[in-house]
Amino acid sequence: MASTHQKIWWSVFLTLLLSNCQHGVDGAPQVPCYFIFGDSLSDSGNNNLLVTKAKANFKPYGIDFPQGPTGRFTNGRTIVDVISELLGFHSFIPSFVTAKGKDVLQGVNYASGAAGIRDETGQHLGDRITLNRQLINYQHTVAQIAKLLGGAAAAADQLSKCVFTVGIGSNDYINNYFLPNLYPTSKKFTPEQYATALIAQYSLQLKTLHKFGARKVALFGLGLIGCAPAELAAFSPPKGTCVDKINSAVQLFNGKLQSLVNDLNTEFSDSKFTYINIFGIGSGDPKAAGFKVTDSGCCGGRTGCTASAKPCSNRREFVFFDEFHPTEAVNVNLAARAYKASTPSDVSPIDINTLANL
Repeated sequence: MASTHQKIWWSVFLTLLLSNCQHGVDGAPQVPCYFIFGDSLSDSGNNNLLVTKAKANFKPYGIDFPQGPTGRFTNGRTIVDVISELLGFHSFIPSFVTAKGKDVLQGVNYASGAAGIRDETGQHLGDRITLNRQLINYQHTVAQIAKLLGGAAAAADQLSKCVFTVGIGSNDYINNYFLPNLYPTSKKFTPEQYATALIAQYSLQLKTLHKFGARKVALFGLGLIGCAPAELAAFSPPKGTCVDKINSAVQLFNGKLQSLVNDLNTEFSDSKFTYINIFGIGSGDPKAAGFKVTDSGCCGGRTGCTASAKPCSNRREFVFFDEFHPTEAVNVNLAARAYKASTPSDVSPIDINTLANL
């Protein structure tokens, strides 16, 4: 197993190296724009001005990020930051709250910490920009692009060339279904029924995205959220294991999401949707890939990263930066394999590099 992981990590290094070479000649990105939807795994500052506990615009978040704390829920770059670099962008995609004027022509990041597919998800933490609200914000951006480019037809042509990523659903489990004292969903739905309900709503949301111009769309599956330090603290599984009931529920969602991708590709011949297998990419033996600490966050352990907390110094050896979110080192691996698949199971049917080149 160790040799397999070493090969994968070597391919990750080559992906990053070749991508830098590919875009270093003429300086042009593969696509004109990149639009991002999701939750705290992708958020780059949209929650900063909200009244919410889901914030990361303070140290030690951003300790390894050039601009310091920006609202990213990690020590450095997020998965979408790395993907933007691999696509050849010379600056990170601006958050919706900071994007102004012609900035929107390069893309916008709408992601919001604690956001979910369901509107009530995460409400106990305070305000958040749900996926439905992110789609409304995106529609405002489309109107801006039409105005900048001289009409709806020009905007549609521009958007058809862009890459879109959507990574959402984790909070519908972490901050909804598996908090039975705060949300009724686990009493109303079995895990199978809940996954079906989530996918039904997600399908409508993705069709709205298509209606407003998205033609190249990568959907991130959910990761091993049952292995997050916060969930280990809440459910106390045997040492060295994860919370199986959470990961099993997540896999039900992922399986249905893969089927939805197939359905959307059948329904919309003018578009291409693809599934990124975050769960599979994150599986295996992390210690074989150089990670030494898998069950505790670099900052705050299992209880949360606060402004007064002192982060670990060996951040490349930690899977998690805080009680929920991966370190930059993990994000680099996830992004590299989403962009250029290392194994056939990483993506279905194509990786983001292939999607961008369509």
